[in-house]
Amino acid sequence: MSTKEIILLIGIILIIIAILSSIKRKGSEARLVSTKVGVPLGILGVLMVMYTSYSGAGYSHSQIEQITTGNKLEISGPVNSVKVISPIDQDSVNCRILTMGVYPENHSKDIWVMIRPTDDRYYPQSDHTNTSYKRDGEWQVVTRFGGDLGEAYDLIIYEADASTSSFFSSTIEKWNEEENFPGLKLEEIPSGATEVDRIKIYTKKNCRGVF
Repeated sequence: MSTKEIILLIGIILIIIAILSSIKRKGSEARLVSTKVGVPLGILGVLMVMYTSYSGAGYSHSQIEQITTGNKLEISGPVNSVKVISPIDQDSVNCRILTMGVYPENHSKDIWVMIRPTDDRYYPQSDHTNTSYKRDGEWQVVTRFGGDLGEAYDLIIYEADASTSSFFSSTIEKWNEEENFPGLKLEEIPSGATEVDRIKIYTKKNCRGVF
């Protein structure tokens, strides 16, 4: 159960307590719950329910935030390996960007973007498809940064087999459900993930708390 769901449940319980404070005991003027207790709890319950509704609206808004792109590396000649072409090494980027790259002909593995901020944890990136979208030799995925202005990130590209992709997807789903994003330790990344490219980038805005 997520934090918002817990807050919503507590809010509903408090509202029920407030309703009970308006009901008198059978054959008595005494109430099931004192109004001195019920009314404040009811107000608190309503505020908690309103908070969860407001938070949900804020989340939806973040999903339609404009996605930007970084500088782009020009590629010439045949593509022999999976490579990131945007952003480029030492680039400064916005809080939400589209990471793009290329892959060689007949490439069959999934491509994952992983970011490693200064907490030394690894965060797999995804949009609605989870794995990077691949077509006609190019791939892309929405990438989000949540650090301070000028924070350094390793942006790492992995090839992954099916079981590793399933692990990353289920991990992201769990984090979203719990609204808690602790990141992965290096030793938690499955052996089916192979690093194929890495660049260093920096946030050009304060992105803390944006997502």
